[in-house]
Amino acid sequence: MLVAAAVCPCPPLLVPEVAAGAAPELDSARAACLDAVGVLAASRPDLLVVVGPGEGRAYPAGGHGSFRGFGVALDVILGAPDPAAQGPALADSLAVGAWLLDRARWTGAPVGGLAVDERSPAAACARTGQELAARAERVALLVMGDGTACRTLKAPGYLDERAEAFDARATEALGSADLAALDALDETLAYELKAVGRAPWQLLSGAARGAGLAGRLLYEDAPYGVGYTVAAWS
Repeated sequence: MLVAAAVCPCPPLLVPEVAAGAAPELDSARAACLDAVGVLAASRPDLLVVVGPGEGRAYPAGGHGSFRGFGVALDVILGAPDPAAQGPALADSLAVGAWLLDRARWTGAPVGGLAVDERSPAAACARTGQELAARAERVALLVMGDGTACRTLKAPGYLDERAEAFDARATEALGSADLAALDALDETLAYELKAVGRAPWQLLSGAARGAGLAGRLLYEDAPYGVGYTVAAWS
């Protein structure tokens, strides 16, 4: 059963070494993310799964990620080091999640990872979430994902007038653990607005069915024209 979840944005800029001189601009977001991870630790899960947008594959505990593609000689590990861990490098979103866990000095439950295709249908996301929640008696999720990338003229996706309303609906749903509202997020619109968090959020909704979790909004903003939301469910 799902006992807790933390929802965090997944831009590599969350990592100070990547952001460099602009790092202070996201200090509030980083602090909120660490608070959310603290909720996961307090829930004492038997298993923690980091979920984020990517190519649609699972990653084992000890999986390796890197920010070298962003010009920074910084490597991360998903959970505890495992010399036997093999496979491709972590998706960028999961590498950010692994960095957050390291920053929070995670020493609790074993950690796994799952990258979700951003075009994955809502129903498929929900099924995957239910399967994850059934993997242990006490499961926690660290859900990485951004809102729209179309909030300003300088945003990665340029300005789209529909973006602010989409982010407002998603943030309200994440902050209040409103499963029906998360399920109702439009897949096509999310893709058009480059809201890569939509699939991970709908996976969270599936995992939380029947768990009776309450949500709490910790942060909301759109730096660089991208919607960032941090929330904790427990």
